[in-house]
Amino acid sequence: MTEYELTAERIAIVEERISSAAFRSGRNPDAVKILAVTKFHPEAAVRAAYAAGIRLFGENRVQEAEKKYSGRLRSDLPGIELHMIGNLQSNKINKAMALFDGIQSVSSLELLRAICSKAESMTRPLRLYLELHTAEDSKSGFPGENELFSAMEAYAKSLEEQKGAAGVRLVGLMTMAPFTPDERAVRASFRRLRRAFEEIRRRFVLPGFEELSMGMSGDYAIAVEEGSTMVRIGTAIYGDRL
Repeated sequence: MTEYELTAERIAIVEERISSAAFRSGRNPDAVKILAVTKFHPEAAVRAAYAAGIRLFGENRVQEAEKKYSGRLRSDLPGIELHMIGNLQSNKINKAMALFDGIQSVSSLELLRAICSKAESMTRPLRLYLELHTAEDSKSGFPGENELFSAMEAYAKSLEEQKGAAGVRLVGLMTMAPFTPDERAVRASFRRLRRAFEEIRRRFVLPGFEELSMGMSGDYAIAVEEGSTMVRIGTAIYGDRL
């Protein structure tokens, strides 16, 4: 048996657990997307997930994504969408914008402004997610809701003034729950993000602002119950990383 022969079977298990969690919370399972995290895995991992129906992929580092996805892979696999889910350094913005279809780790107003200022020449809108820090385990993301809402106000103003934001599309929020067996703490993290999401939708008119990217291999069922529209799955699809 080759390394990725179990990929389709594992994806089916993830899909089944998503469906069960969605039904428990009165949601449509089709409202939840699976993003396959291919960090530290080769092209074969991408191709195996694609063959099983996955079209959304995520990478943590620009350099690894560039090496893996810049060759024949994307032309061989039509319809795939690649997202940056790790911390984005300011000196990697240009490369990231050329390579990724979405950036989920926009963690500060400064980073948002830098991306928007470089996006005017984009031939297709770059999908952006603002990351909120909701757990002590993770230090990345906007530190609190006040900072998050300030960034939203700046983005909304740039849209009104048609300055810089034409090449980007702010589509949602992202977070990482704490790595703990305490389900209450995990749910609290996801609920905090959802409350921020609902408040933003109440305050601002943002067409297409519909995504809640939350939930990973250890907690994605809980995330679905709490309203996630996208789960980022690595280990549950590919097994332990090499």
